[in-house]
Amino acid sequence: MITDEPLADAAASLRAGGTEPSAYLESLEERTERVEPRIETLLDEPNRWDRLQREARALEARFDDPAARPPLYGVPVGVKDIFNVEGFPMKAGSTVPPETVTGPEADSVRALREAGALVFAKTVTTEFAYFEPGPTRNPHDTDHTPGGSSSGSAAAVAAGLCPLALGSQTIGSVVRPAAFCGIVGLKPTYGRIPIGGVLPVAPSVDHVGFFTQDVGGARLAASVLYEHWVPESVEEPTLGVPEGPYLEQADPAAREAFREQVARLEEAGYEVRRVDLLDDIGTINDRHQALVAAETALSHSERFAEYGERYAEATTDLIREGHAVGVGELCEARTGRGALRETVERAMDAEDVDVWICPAAPGPAPEGIDTTGDPVMNLPWTHCGLPAMALPADELGGLPLGLQCVARYGDDEPLVNWAEGIASAL
Repeated sequence: MITDEPLADAAASLRAGGTEPSAYLESLEERTERVEPRIETLLDEPNRWDRLQREARALEARFDDPAARPPLYGVPVGVKDIFNVEGFPMKAGSTVPPETVTGPEADSVRALREAGALVFAKTVTTEFAYFEPGPTRNPHDTDHTPGGSSSGSAAAVAAGLCPLALGSQTIGSVVRPAAFCGIVGLKPTYGRIPIGGVLPVAPSVDHVGFFTQDVGGARLAASVLYEHWVPESVEEPTLGVPEGPYLEQADPAAREAFREQVARLEEAGYEVRRVDLLDDIGTINDRHQALVAAETALSHSERFAEYGERYAEATTDLIREGHAVGVGELCEARTGRGALRETVERAMDAEDVDVWICPAAPGPAPEGIDTTGDPVMNLPWTHCGLPAMALPADELGGLPLGLQCVARYGDDEPLVNWAEGIASAL
């Protein structure tokens, strides 16, 4: 179900005039009308295509000289419905009044618009970007989840409805759905993509991320979304495998597939070092859960007090769990982020590792859409704010299986460059 033209190619064609934005939208409209009813990735919008065509024609009139066209000229972008977008209501996957979650347009959306992108649609999210799923299905097999909480964004890109979509990650909401849907997902170093205008979940660990179909598209999107993106050439990386209890959280079949992926990378010439790491993953998991619960309770305190009866059971349980987290426990959880980062990077320095590689999820997408899958393979990297990417790597039982690549804090540019070679080798 993957379209022929991923982001970088589509953007180049639009900028050069090989395809006009209005004509490109016509092809997407046909595809969307055919595919969307089966996967349900987009929020309803009356007259969506009339609006998009008006905006496309205005863009064509404004930038009639191809040499003056911005990098994402005419590119339609999906936006997860916890991002504020001017002119669009906010629902956040919930039934609370939209005015209680609506605010100024998100910094990331504004950056995309300034780069010439068109807001294609608001995409489905789980309720308040936690675990209560929406209706979205996996484009590869509609009997399976696309992952979450950025379910609509990941599935829309995988199905070729738009070449770029915004998501967010507080535990595993970019990397996991990217892996389940067989596409690229990038979660940046904490704070490197501005998060203003995004409905908070747990601000200490909330990240803005995005989805594309390939690494070339991720590089282009990053150059727009990062405030200070500095392209650089890098030598081939040394890869590290985090052996121990963390890796054992993956399903046996997924671990075996991962070992085969590692072997393919070694055959391609990569040096791979196996390092004992994250032996205390149970403690890390508990600490992150306490942090997310406590900060979610704080983020929703006024709204939940008034509209708590409208919240889904999973979200309600999280908020009540957060009420039981003491101030000392919350402070310890926040402090643990930096301590874990130091531990991971000390191991990287000692073993001369540039990139950790590991499964992007415990296995392929689970059957059914009542759950979005387990984010446990993403959790430690989110907790300490390291940049992480999901790359399409394999199939298991006919469903995509992703590889997760993690670099040092701030090494987003090298990570994207390294990811291209890794993806090619796989």
